[in-house]
Amino acid sequence: MGTAKTGRKLHLNAFLMDTGHHEASWRLPESDPYAVWDVEYYKRVARIAERGKLDSIFFADSPAQGHDPARRPPGKLEPTVLLTVIAGATEHIGLIATASTSYNEPFNLARRFASVDIASNGRVGWNIVTTAGADAARNFSFDDVPPHKERYERADEFVHVATKLWDSWADDATIADKAAGVHTVPALVRPINHRGRFFRVDGPLNSPRPPQGWPLLVQAGSSEDGKEFAATWAEAVFTAQQTLEESQAFYTDLKARAVRRGRDPESIKILPGIVPVIGDTEAAARDLEDQLERLIDPEHQKRNLADRFRLDPDALDLDRPLPLDLLPKEDEIQDAKSRYTLIVDLARRENLTVRQLIARLGGGRGHRTFTGTPVQVADTIQHYFENGAADGFNIMPAVLPSGLEAFVDKVVPILQERGLFRTEYEGTTLRDHYGLARPANQIHTAGVAS
Repeated sequence: MGTAKTGRKLHLNAFLMDTGHHEASWRLPESDPYAVWDVEYYKRVARIAERGKLDSIFFADSPAQGHDPARRPPGKLEPTVLLTVIAGATEHIGLIATASTSYNEPFNLARRFASVDIASNGRVGWNIVTTAGADAARNFSFDDVPPHKERYERADEFVHVATKLWDSWADDATIADKAAGVHTVPALVRPINHRGRFFRVDGPLNSPRPPQGWPLLVQAGSSEDGKEFAATWAEAVFTAQQTLEESQAFYTDLKARAVRRGRDPESIKILPGIVPVIGDTEAAARDLEDQLERLIDPEHQKRNLADRFRLDPDALDLDRPLPLDLLPKEDEIQDAKSRYTLIVDLARRENLTVRQLIARLGGGRGHRTFTGTPVQVADTIQHYFENGAADGFNIMPAVLPSGLEAFVDKVVPILQERGLFRTEYEGTTLRDHYGLARPANQIHTAGVAS
């Protein structure tokens, strides 16, 4: 595949998950299963991503353990704390963390992200999630997850409040005039006095407006409610599709929804997830894929799959197709609707046995896994990018740190040679990396001069 057809440049985010996205990555001989609690490990991995000039790194999170601790390293370090540590060990890379609108309050979360943006000199992003799963709900005094639509309605109001809090300070509110005895101009720090269905927040925030105005707003849900929310708020979207055609349809749909809300379609960057399993030869890449698949416990994963589909594990036969007639309909699902649909569609389209489906999901939980050489990975990325399917990619290494090193050292140079990706950082903030404007202050239209 040749050089870039346009002047557009890819956006590349590294989605970092403990020892890698593959369920069995921690079992490889070279993996350190204790590294997931080691901040020095995450600093090293972040510096690898920065060496490749990637736009950002991303840490997912959930306010619940989320999976059987026997299967892979359990739990996570709180990501905004982790990003603050990484900010001090890096200079350019963007820093994105997940935080839930269902189990936080706008004031605390707005303050936390403002603080990390200040600490990182404008490099933070917020992946906005509504949090699926009753296990999380039961950690916050709820018996079950709130209804899907209600979670998104709360999220919409939550972000309204957070953005108003970030804007409660004018950019030039602090003048530190020693002679006059005025540190910060009171008129330029205003309450927001929000009164809504879910929140009552006076404000103002007790920290200055962040360097980026607002942290980069990221979203990852692909349900109808999720897409409506993304079209309203998201500036980057992490998504999961299995085919080029599905990616093109999602890309076209979401850009059109953004336009209908009066937004420039270029103000929302769409990054499908890809799990690259890279080898210098196709055979070497297949060997690594086979090694990882042999380390999956199929019976264990069958129980997890049954739990997702609300089935008795005995209803699933490893060597037979998924029993589609026994599955609930999507409108009966209140959590992770889009991922449920993706998995069912994958199983149906390729007529996979349960064992085969488990193997496909083991690498990226529904994101596309691609096994091949660096050139083949670069070709796939370029093909999606130039054919209306992506503005970039959410890179999900199957194994860390080796999978990220292979991508940075072997795939990125190919993309750079083709004119598809930067060779140096051209700005200082995460918004600069994504080519996005700093939002205007919706409360203070002018500063001290007024």
